[in-house]
Amino acid sequence: MKKYIIGLALALSVQAFPQTLSLEKCQQMAQIHNIALRNSRNNITMAEEQKKEALTNYFPTVSASGVAFAANKNQISYNLGGMQLDMIKNGTFASVDAIQPIFAGGQIINNNKLAKVGVEVSKLQLQQSENEVALTTQQYYWNIVTLKEKLNTISSIQTMLRQLDKDVTTFVKAGITTRNDLLQVQLHKNEIESQKTQVENALNICKLVMAQYIGVSSENFDIENHINIDEMPEFPLALMHDHEEAVKNIPEYKLLEKNVEVKNLERKIEIGKNLPTLGIGATYGYNNILNKGETSGIVFAKLSIPISSWWGGTYAIKRKSIDAQNARNLLKDNSELLKIRMQKNWTEINNAYKQLGLAQKSIGQSKENLKINTDMYQAGTTRMSDLMEAQSQYQQARDKYVDAYAVLETKILEYKQSVGID
Repeated sequence: MKKYIIGLALALSVQAFPQTLSLEKCQQMAQIHNIALRNSRNNITMAEEQKKEALTNYFPTVSASGVAFAANKNQISYNLGGMQLDMIKNGTFASVDAIQPIFAGGQIINNNKLAKVGVEVSKLQLQQSENEVALTTQQYYWNIVTLKEKLNTISSIQTMLRQLDKDVTTFVKAGITTRNDLLQVQLHKNEIESQKTQVENALNICKLVMAQYIGVSSENFDIENHINIDEMPEFPLALMHDHEEAVKNIPEYKLLEKNVEVKNLERKIEIGKNLPTLGIGATYGYNNILNKGETSGIVFAKLSIPISSWWGGTYAIKRKSIDAQNARNLLKDNSELLKIRMQKNWTEINNAYKQLGLAQKSIGQSKENLKINTDMYQAGTTRMSDLMEAQSQYQQARDKYVDAYAVLETKILEYKQSVGID
């Protein structure tokens, strides 16, 4: 009973205090929970089983057969000088055959190579899926972070407005300003409250999406906040790679290479179908057809030449050769596109960083402008509408900064994935 109470208390404490997840933890959980990744891992297992299946073609093929029969009359009759001899009315026979392939035109070897490539392709496809899940998780994560930061900004603005409401109320009572200023403050408070509701609703939706994606309860998790508005991050210059070299290390390029390898193997297999095959075998049999049990063994060699296959085989080989050439063309063309993607992602990092710098500069300028307008209003030298506009500009500047920060983080991951950085 005591253990039960302790366990219940621990469970309630876990429910009462949501777990705070880092980006890395969210990505780990998404890797475990994602259905596409589970299927990709299953595809690797299937490819490995196919590889094992292909390996069995090196071994002898063994078969066994047996027949028992009973006829309504003897199957063989002889007249030997007036004496009738009838035989084989019933009987049984059985055999076991084994054939070991010696040469099959390279089909067995190339099919095994093809199965091995299949495993490698499945692993590369899993890596692609992992990259997609990591990128999607990061996008969801930073959506939540930016919305939380916008709520923090709204809270700051609300704190300013509450103080301003008290000050203007005092000014109105003292006859220093008109009631119109107080109404402007109250209207702006209502607008900010409406914005807060909208952001909170968006945040709840984003958390629901994230929760489903990583497999947790939306009511029992939160995420860490990494954005520091007062500190500009360093430019990620160390990430810059030689794109000519980097393209060879990414899964997209390797898959293109594997496609060329597959097409070449398929061509070799097609050639093998038109080559002679050679095998050696043995048969061991038993029969008692003549009411006398007998056993026998035979060793043989079998050479098969697919003469009629040559008629259409030539065209099939040409077709496979063209298919292999297409794969090589695709590798060359897409490798250039992959390098263009790398350069594009690097350019987007530069642009996102510049936008972040401009947003931070705007925060400083709008903050100073807000302070000046606040002082000027208290001194009676500016209008309330100017002060409200200064507050809105300050809020917008902070929102642009967190949006730009999230974009930069996403662009960094996109570039890292495009050049093959883990």
